[in-house]
Formats: sequence, structure tokens, C-alpha cells
Amino acid sequence: MRSPGREAIRQFVIYAENKVGWLNDFISMLKEDDIHILAISVLDTTDSAVIRVIPNFPKDLARLLKSQSFSYTERDVLAVEVENEDSIQQVTQSLLGAEINIHYVYSFMHQPNGRPVIAIAMEDQDIAEEAMRSYNLSILSLDDFLR
Repeated sequence: MRSPGREAIRQFVIYAENKVGWLNDFISMLKEDDIHILAISVLDTTDSAVIRVIPNFPKDLARLLKSQSFSYTERDVLAVEVENEDSIQQVTQSLLGAEINIHYVYSFMHQPNGRPVIAIAMEDQDIAEEAMRSYNLSILSLDDFLR
């Protein structure tokens, strides 16, 4: 049985054709390989789509994307558990105090502890994590999302 362990949350940015059915085909391909989507964001442009996806098994997704010759990049992002909508300000305040710029934020579909979780991409992730922990914010790892 595979286990993601205490690894960091890994996000893939996939550059795809902007055509009807592409996303459905992509999700079907993931399902066939038993790769589950923990979080997803899609940005549609005139001639392409930018799909940010956080899978439960990043190494498996990387292997699959390479085998299918998909154009993609990957990076770590922080998964931050928040109490509610109002507590998002704790996140932004902690990052402001550390003078860290936020690149983008989107939410997870899975809530391992029954609380909202947001994915945050930013500069200097180590300092950002330290700043958020000083505000008693909970940073999750892949292990926290096990099914």
C-alpha cells in the first residue's frame, strides 16, 4: 500500500489546451491511476488553460504527466487550516508581519479535521511557515489528507 507520509504539499501546474472535455479527460486519467485531487484551481485564457492541482500522490502524478508528455511545473505550497472565513486574516497578518508576498490562494476540497483548508503559494515558504506557526495556525502535510 502506498503512503504519502509527512511530505510537503506538492502542487502541479499543468498547461493545457483550452478545449471542451480536456479537464474531464484529465480527471478520468487521474482516476484510472487512483490519484485523487485534494485541491484544484483552473484559470482559463483565450487559447490555453492553467490547471493547479494538488494530488494525494505527487510522485505518481509526476510519473503520469511525464508518460503522457504533459507540460507542467511543480512546487511546494502550504496547506493552512483555518477556523473560519474570518481567521483568514490571521494568515494574511502573519505573512504581512514577515513581509512575505502571497502569489495566490485557493481552497482544498478535503477538510481532514472538518475545518477549511487553503493552499497558499508565496515567496520564502520556510519563513512563511514559521510566521504562521507563531500565530498558532496549523500547517498540514500530505499525511493529514490520507483517506
